[in-house]
Amino acid sequence: MWGSLALIAWTHAGYPLVAAAAASRRRYEPRRDEDRLPSVALIVAAHDEERVIRARLENALALDYPGLEVIVSLDGSTDGTRAIADEFPGVRVLANERGGKVAAQNAAARATGAEVLAFSDANSMWAPDALRRLVAPLADPEVGYVCGRLRLVDTSGENVEGHYWRYELWLREQESHLGSITAGNGAIYAVRRSAYVDLPATSSHDIGLPFRLRRIGLRAVYEPAAVAVEPAAPTTADEWARKVRMLSRSWGDLLTGGMLDPRRQPPAYFAALVSHRLLRYASGPLHVALLASCLARARSSESARALLVGHGAWLALALAGSPAPLGAFARYYAVVTAATVAGLARMLRDGPQATWTPVEGTR
Repeated sequence: MWGSLALIAWTHAGYPLVAAAAASRRRYEPRRDEDRLPSVALIVAAHDEERVIRARLENALALDYPGLEVIVSLDGSTDGTRAIADEFPGVRVLANERGGKVAAQNAAARATGAEVLAFSDANSMWAPDALRRLVAPLADPEVGYVCGRLRLVDTSGENVEGHYWRYELWLREQESHLGSITAGNGAIYAVRRSAYVDLPATSSHDIGLPFRLRRIGLRAVYEPAAVAVEPAAPTTADEWARKVRMLSRSWGDLLTGGMLDPRRQPPAYFAALVSHRLLRYASGPLHVALLASCLARARSSESARALLVGHGAWLALALAGSPAPLGAFARYYAVVTAATVAGLARMLRDGPQATWTPVEGTR
């Protein structure tokens, strides 16, 4: 009971506080050079993105970066995405069979000789200077991966994902100051071409690249000056399918991808992977273990009964969704925590989910 509670508290509060304290004393900063402009291919993996692909390509071609190569790598699209992309002179369009986002990204990486591979979601809009800012830390030979800052815009006011995401970005900034982040995001990131890894289709760049590069001596860093914007899902409930899909892939890298092999990571970075990745994704199973142990001890332990009451009050608040914003945060935490269990079950039953469908309201 106390072990489960301690691990939940550590991953959500203890580790972030310790990381921030350590980063305040030892701040790693990569060498940046915004005048160095290596050749870059901006890769957009797209499956049925006709609603947003025109705006994405207009935004990409307006970036302040000379000689930029833009590649749209289709993942078995059946709508008008290709026809729209073909309207843009100079944009390369690759038609791939349905195999998932990573398979489409791998195909695009093989099709270009650019020194740097930059990746974007189809609904991400980048600031004009975002690519220059993103590429600048790659001037440091120790850096192999750079993740930018995604800003989520919630037009409905009913989803608190944006608030949680700001907390996650703050924590990634602390990890970057400590030497390397444990995960990136799919909206805005760049990889040194020589360091790019063809991941299996059931993995993801967000989770799979940073730890794999770290174990060969390269760092993955966060660059907050490189900004992209995406719409958030309209409601917390709309996050469910996306979270389960992403978590099934995260669990795959955790359990079968070698992330938790301590022999292949620097000790401090391995501790960060356990604290931020393993225990965060294990929040749902840990809550199940906590509730089971509380029920087993409820007759003999006041602490167990108090924890049961606390869980009941939290679930009631999540179901009621009010008073806001406390109810909204409780509901969001309940959805994400339950998704960690569903994602694990999905991975164990069917394997990680490779393909994706755009979330309604984000396009």
